[in-house]
Amino acid sequence: RTRRCSDLIFGVTGFNSAGKGEFCNYLVAKGFVMYSLSDIIREELAKQGKEITRESLILKGNELRSKYGSSILAKRTMQKLEPGKNYVIDSIRNPEEINLLKRNHDFRLVFIDAPLRKRYLRVVKRKREGEEKISFKEFQALEQRELASNNPAGQQLLNCKEMADILLVNDSTLKAFQKKIDKLMGGSR
Repeated sequence: RTRRCSDLIFGVTGFNSAGKGEFCNYLVAKGFVMYSLSDIIREELAKQGKEITRESLILKGNELRSKYGSSILAKRTMQKLEPGKNYVIDSIRNPEEINLLKRNHDFRLVFIDAPLRKRYLRVVKRKREGEEKISFKEFQALEQRELASNNPAGQQLLNCKEMADILLVNDSTLKAFQKKIDKLMGGSR
């Protein structure tokens, strides 16, 4: 049984293919409204007629944060939120995005992790935009670029991990992961 409360916001960050999407889908099934900071980037790429790949999303996200401030994606997403609803916000990859979101007292940042090899196999299986033929070595190299950056507008997953309120490890079955989410929901307020 999950506790229902208004204006609860879960932010989601974590490594590629750790289970962020599954976490979000599970909360949506429980009545949460989902937004992804990446959707702001996708909208920008679409306006410019550019192909949406993991690489183009990273570059455009860094460009937007450099141009408008490191919290711009969170700021644009927060403008879409309405009082009295529960939200889950995905694709948080910069500490300034977290700082802005944490201004809401009912915000909890969840970092989702899973073993590297398991995550790579998930990437290959899901065949998302631009990831269809990625090698394990390419997967590792791309991830290294996302972990930390000297550019304050860049992706900084390791700093985001340190700022997380909750660490969830998704190293087993989907059902086991969902049980962990249920446990988290029970103690979220």
